Amino acid sequence: MFKHDIEAIEVTHLGPEQINACMELNQLALNGLWSKQQWSQELINSRSLCMGVLKSSTLLALACGWLVVDELHLTAIGVHPQHRRQGLARLLLSKLLEQGQLTGAIHATLEVARNNSAAIGLYESCGFKTAGCRHHYYSNGQDALIQWRSLERKAAPRQKI
Repeated sequence: MFKHDIEAIEVTHLGPEQINACMELNQLALNGLWSKQQWSQELINSRSLCMGVLKSSTLLALACGWLVVDELHLTAIGVHPQHRRQGLARLLLSKLLEQGQLTGAIHATLEVARNNSAAIGLYESCGFKTAGCRHHYYSNGQDALIQWRSLERKAAPRQKI
């Protein structure tokens, strides 16, 4: 269910120029998951994939993951509270998984708080299965479920020389 005018939004790779927007969304949607220094590193790390949904140059949602050998490890997905339940997280997750496939990932994994039923529902609807639990994983003592899914291999599009 996508509730935004598809013509009005842009899905793009995020870079250092979006650090302030990432920090703002980090506070609103991710409860301050990462520090500014961590975001700065994430946005320049060659093993990191960070993508965002922009509407009129405003960052509405973001998703990040690390490429480690043949695995995409999802590290953050956040949507501005006023734009939740509109399909943006699903859109970004789909794009991030697609980018992971194009770079050679054959698996995707993530951790999600055991009590985050909305995120668990999204991930399960996108093919993720719970494979284990990290007890007391989060700073508040909450457990994290470890979820995995397989990715089909996709060849990168050929470039004209």
